[in-house]
Amino acid sequence: MNSRCACCAIRSGVAATLLLASLPALTQGLPNNQFDAVLPENIHWQAFSAFPEGVQLAIVVGTPSKPGPYVVRVKVPADARLAPHRHPEDRIYTVISGIFYIGLGETFDESKLKPYPPGSVVVLPGGTAHFHWAKSGEYVTQVTANGPLGLDYVDRADDPRLKKHGHAASGAPAPAN
Repeated sequence: MNSRCACCAIRSGVAATLLLASLPALTQGLPNNQFDAVLPENIHWQAFSAFPEGVQLAIVVGTPSKPGPYVVRVKVPADARLAPHRHPEDRIYTVISGIFYIGLGETFDESKLKPYPPGSVVVLPGGTAHFHWAKSGEYVTQVTANGPLGLDYVDRADDPRLKKHGHAASGAPAPAN
């Protein structure tokens, strides 16, 4: 293993630890092994530390922090951006409302964004660097995948979990003022 790969593995491990540590606070969705249903008005939206402020997550089915199938919805307010990141799991996005803009790559490049209207289905293989922008207003997507859910920002300085926990981009504690 070269040093770049070892560095990436350590960085991914830190991000995964931070992500999974934030998941237990979230509610569990419907069980995936029995008949049940949830109505749109009963979906519980909440902040999620891996997302920028204002972006919300709702767990619809399963427990994303554990192995197995899960369904979540993500609500992104107008003009919010999610910096380039990766998920280890393969994902299927279904656009519920608004226009979902997604671009592929390790740097945020507006010219690479593609719009997907409600009803669109987008397949994103695990490990694919991508980014989002609520360019034309709020959107809601539904994500179907097999857990555990993971999210690793390409540039650690973009990771809201590190900022919220008072760490500098290096992962070290931020200096006291």
